[in-house]
Amino acid sequence: MKPEPLVSVIISVFNDQERIAKAINSIINQTYENIEILVIDDGSTDDTLIRIKSLNSQKVKIFTNDKNIGLTKSLNILIKNSKGDFIARQDADDISHPERIATQLNYIKKYNLDAVGSRANIQNSKIKLPGLSFYFPMKFQVLFKNPLIHGTLLIRKKSLVNLGLYDENFYYSQDYKMLIDLLNEKMNIRIINKFLYDLNIDNNISTNFKKEQREYFLKAKRYYKFFNL
Repeated sequence: MKPEPLVSVIISVFNDQERIAKAINSIINQTYENIEILVIDDGSTDDTLIRIKSLNSQKVKIFTNDKNIGLTKSLNILIKNSKGDFIARQDADDISHPERIATQLNYIKKYNLDAVGSRANIQNSKIKLPGLSFYFPMKFQVLFKNPLIHGTLLIRKKSLVNLGLYDENFYYSQDYKMLIDLLNEKMNIRIINKFLYDLNIDNNISTNFKKEQREYFLKAKRYYKFFNL
Protein backbone atom coordinates (compact mmCIF):
# COMPACT_ATOMS: atom_id res chain seq x y z
CA MET A 1 0.00 0.00 0.00
CA LYS A 2 1.29 3.44 -0.95
CA PRO A 3 2.09 5.50 2.16
CA GLU A 4 0.05 8.60 2.90
CA PRO A 5 1.81 11.79 1.75
CA LEU A 6 3.63 13.91 4.28
CA VAL A 7 1.97 17.24 5.04
CA SER A 8 4.22 20.03 6.32
CA VAL A 9 2.29 22.48 8.48
CA ILE A 10 4.00 25.87 8.76
CA ILE A 11 3.43 28.30 11.62
CA SER A 12 5.12 31.65 12.17
CA VAL A 13 4.63 33.36 15.52
CA PHE A 14 5.62 36.64 17.13
CA ASN A 15 4.81 37.46 20.77
CA ASP A 16 1.77 35.20 21.15
CA GLN A 17 2.59 33.24 24.30
CA GLU A 18 -1.06 32.87 25.32
CA ARG A 19 -2.36 31.27 22.12
CA ILE A 20 0.50 29.48 20.38
CA ALA A 21 0.22 26.19 22.33
CA LYS A 22 -3.48 25.78 21.46
CA ALA A 23 -2.75 26.46 17.80
CA ILE A 24 0.05 23.88 17.62
CA ASN A 25 -1.92 21.32 19.62
CA SER A 26 -4.79 21.62 17.17
CA ILE A 27 -2.37 20.31 14.52
CA ILE A 28 -0.72 17.71 16.75
CA ASN A 29 -4.20 16.29 17.39
CA GLN A 30 -5.24 15.98 13.74
CA THR A 31 -6.88 12.72 12.66
CA TYR A 32 -4.39 12.70 9.77
CA GLU A 33 -1.14 11.51 11.29
CA ASN A 34 1.59 11.89 8.66
CA ILE A 35 2.37 15.48 9.57
CA GLU A 36 5.44 17.51 10.40
CA ILE A 37 4.94 20.84 12.13
CA LEU A 38 7.47 23.58 11.41
CA VAL A 39 7.23 26.52 13.82
CA ILE A 40 9.35 29.64 13.58
CA ASP A 41 9.61 32.11 16.45
CA ASP A 42 10.03 35.44 14.68
CA GLY A 43 12.08 37.27 17.27
CA SER A 44 9.55 37.14 20.11
CA THR A 45 10.35 39.07 23.29
CA ASP A 46 7.85 37.25 25.51
CA ASP A 47 7.66 33.57 26.52
CA THR A 48 6.43 32.32 23.14
CA LEU A 49 9.51 30.17 22.50
CA ILE A 50 9.32 28.64 25.98
CA ARG A 51 5.67 27.69 25.37
CA ILE A 52 6.58 26.05 22.05
CA LYS A 53 9.41 24.02 23.57
CA SER A 54 7.22 22.91 26.47
CA LEU A 55 4.97 20.97 24.08
CA ASN A 56 7.77 18.43 23.68
CA SER A 57 6.31 16.81 20.55
CA GLN A 58 8.42 14.86 18.07
CA LYS A 59 6.23 16.27 15.30
CA VAL A 60 7.30 19.84 16.06
CA LYS A 61 10.45 21.29 14.51
CA ILE A 62 11.44 24.66 15.96
CA PHE A 63 13.20 27.47 14.11
CA THR A 64 14.11 30.92 15.44
CA ASN A 65 14.86 34.31 13.97
CA ASP A 66 17.36 36.51 15.84
CA LYS A 67 15.13 39.49 15.07
CA ASN A 68 11.63 40.03 13.74
CA ILE A 69 11.67 39.72 9.94
CA GLY A 70 7.94 39.43 9.29
CA LEU A 71 5.52 36.74 8.21
CA THR A 72 6.42 36.53 4.52
CA LYS A 73 10.13 35.80 4.91
CA SER A 74 9.49 33.53 7.90
CA LEU A 75 7.06 31.37 5.94
CA ASN A 76 9.51 31.04 3.09
CA ILE A 77 12.20 29.84 5.52
CA LEU A 78 9.84 27.13 6.74
CA ILE A 79 8.85 26.06 3.22
CA LYS A 80 12.50 25.69 2.26
CA ASN A 81 13.05 23.47 5.30
CA SER A 82 9.91 21.38 4.78
CA LYS A 83 9.95 17.78 3.55
CA GLY A 84 6.28 17.29 2.70
CA ASP A 85 4.60 17.03 -0.69
CA PHE A 86 1.94 19.36 0.68
CA ILE A 87 2.21 22.61 2.64
CA ALA A 88 -0.51 23.61 5.10
CA ARG A 89 -0.80 26.94 6.86
CA GLN A 90 -1.81 27.46 10.45
CA ASP A 91 -1.88 30.84 12.15
CA ALA A 92 -0.50 31.11 15.67
CA ASP A 93 -3.76 32.41 17.15
CA ASP A 94 -6.24 30.12 15.35
CA ILE A 95 -7.51 26.57 15.84
CA SER A 96 -7.82 23.81 13.23
CA HIS A 97 -10.59 21.26 13.68
CA PRO A 98 -9.27 17.69 14.13
CA GLU A 99 -10.45 16.51 10.70
CA ARG A 100 -9.18 19.58 8.82
CA ILE A 101 -6.04 18.16 7.17
CA ALA A 102 -7.63 14.80 6.29
CA THR A 103 -10.67 16.50 4.75
CA GLN A 104 -8.65 18.96 2.71
CA LEU A 105 -6.15 16.38 1.53
CA ASN A 106 -8.91 14.04 0.35
CA TYR A 107 -10.54 16.95 -1.48
CA ILE A 108 -7.36 18.13 -3.18
CA LYS A 109 -6.59 14.60 -4.40
CA LYS A 110 -10.17 13.81 -5.45
CA TYR A 111 -10.44 16.89 -7.67
CA ASN A 112 -6.75 17.08 -8.64
CA LEU A 113 -6.37 20.61 -7.27
CA ASP A 114 -3.28 22.69 -6.66
CA ALA A 115 -4.63 24.25 -3.48
CA VAL A 116 -7.64 24.28 -1.22
CA GLY A 117 -8.97 26.39 1.64
CA SER A 118 -12.01 26.11 3.87
CA ARG A 119 -14.61 28.27 5.54
CA ALA A 120 -14.14 29.25 9.17
CA ASN A 121 -15.93 30.17 12.37
CA ILE A 122 -14.92 33.43 14.03
CA GLN A 123 -13.89 32.66 17.60
CA ASN A 124 -16.35 33.79 20.30
CA SER A 125 -18.93 34.67 17.66
CA LYS A 126 -21.67 33.14 15.53
CA ILE A 127 -20.20 34.77 12.41
CA LYS A 128 -18.90 32.50 9.69
CA LEU A 129 -16.46 33.38 6.89
CA PRO A 130 -16.69 33.63 3.98
CA GLY A 131 -20.38 34.49 4.18
CA LEU A 132 -22.65 34.90 1.18
CA SER A 133 -19.66 35.84 -0.97
CA PHE A 134 -18.62 32.18 -0.83
CA TYR A 135 -21.21 31.41 -3.49
CA PHE A 136 -19.70 33.78 -6.07
CA PRO A 137 -16.87 32.71 -8.42
CA MET A 138 -13.46 33.28 -6.89
CA LYS A 139 -12.17 35.17 -9.93
CA PHE A 140 -14.78 37.87 -9.20
CA GLN A 141 -14.38 37.83 -5.44
CA VAL A 142 -10.70 38.72 -5.63
CA LEU A 143 -11.57 42.01 -7.28
CA PHE A 144 -13.03 43.19 -3.99
CA LYS A 145 -11.56 41.06 -1.19
CA ASN A 146 -9.37 38.11 -0.36
CA PRO A 147 -11.74 35.11 -0.30
CA LEU A 148 -9.04 32.79 1.05
CA ILE A 149 -8.56 32.55 4.81
CA HIS A 150 -4.80 32.20 4.90
CA GLY A 151 -4.64 29.83 7.85
CA THR A 152 -6.87 27.30 6.05
CA LEU A 153 -4.58 26.91 3.04
CA LEU A 154 -3.39 23.47 1.91
CA ILE A 155 -1.29 23.58 -1.25
CA ARG A 156 0.90 21.22 -3.24
CA LYS A 157 4.50 22.16 -2.49
CA LYS A 158 5.48 21.92 -6.17
CA SER A 159 2.75 24.42 -7.06
CA LEU A 160 4.01 26.86 -4.45
CA VAL A 161 7.60 26.39 -5.59
CA ASN A 162 6.53 27.05 -9.19
CA LEU A 163 5.15 30.41 -8.03
CA GLY A 164 8.48 31.28 -6.43
CA LEU A 165 7.06 30.85 -2.90
CA TYR A 166 5.60 33.91 -1.17
CA ASP A 167 6.50 37.21 -2.80
CA GLU A 168 8.89 38.86 -0.33
CA ASN A 169 8.07 42.28 -1.76
CA PHE A 170 4.81 41.95 0.16
CA TYR A 171 5.35 42.43 3.89
CA TYR A 172 1.56 42.41 4.29
CA SER A 173 -1.20 40.75 2.21
CA GLN A 174 1.27 38.10 1.09
CA ASP A 175 -1.58 35.56 1.02
CA TYR A 176 -3.65 37.71 -1.33
CA LYS A 177 -0.65 38.18 -3.64
CA MET A 178 -0.09 34.40 -3.63
CA LEU A 179 -3.75 33.84 -4.54
CA ILE A 180 -3.43 36.34 -7.39
CA ASP A 181 -0.37 34.46 -8.62
CA LEU A 182 -2.20 31.12 -8.44
CA LEU A 183 -5.11 32.45 -10.47
CA ASN A 184 -2.86 34.18 -13.01
CA GLU A 185 -1.08 30.86 -13.59
CA LYS A 186 -4.48 29.16 -14.03
CA MET A 187 -3.84 26.82 -11.14
CA ASN A 188 -6.83 25.05 -9.61
CA ILE A 189 -7.89 26.30 -6.20
CA ARG A 190 -11.18 25.88 -4.36
CA ILE A 191 -12.62 26.62 -0.96
CA ILE A 192 -14.44 23.73 0.71
CA ASN A 193 -17.95 24.42 1.94
CA LYS A 194 -17.07 23.08 5.38
CA PHE A 195 -16.09 24.90 8.54
CA LEU A 196 -12.74 23.40 9.49
CA TYR A 197 -11.09 26.32 11.27
CA ASP A 198 -11.70 28.72 14.17
CA LEU A 199 -10.43 32.18 13.27
CA ASN A 200 -9.24 34.82 15.71
CA ILE A 201 -9.86 38.43 14.66
CA ASP A 202 -8.73 40.17 17.87
CA ASN A 203 -5.28 41.70 18.25
CA ASN A 204 -3.73 40.16 15.14
CA ILE A 205 -1.95 41.37 12.02
CA SER A 206 -5.15 41.93 10.06
CA THR A 207 -6.78 44.06 12.75
CA ASN A 208 -3.69 45.87 14.04
CA PHE A 209 -2.35 46.86 10.62
CA LYS A 210 -5.49 47.51 8.58
CA LYS A 211 -4.03 50.49 6.74
CA GLU A 212 -0.87 48.63 5.74
CA GLN A 213 -2.86 45.54 4.74
CA ARG A 214 -5.07 47.68 2.51
CA GLU A 215 -2.10 49.35 0.83
CA TYR A 216 -0.49 46.00 -0.01
CA PHE A 217 -3.86 44.58 -1.07
CA LEU A 218 -4.24 47.33 -3.67
CA LYS A 219 -0.62 46.83 -4.76
CA ALA A 220 -1.21 43.09 -5.28
CA LYS A 221 -4.49 43.67 -7.09
CA ARG A 222 -2.65 45.51 -9.85
CA TYR A 223 -1.00 42.20 -10.82
CA TYR A 224 -4.34 40.46 -11.40
CA LYS A 225 -4.83 39.42 -15.05
CA PHE A 226 -8.62 39.13 -14.87
CA PHE A 227 -9.25 39.30 -18.62
CA ASN A 228 -6.73 36.52 -19.32
CA LEU A 229 -8.55 33.97 -17.17
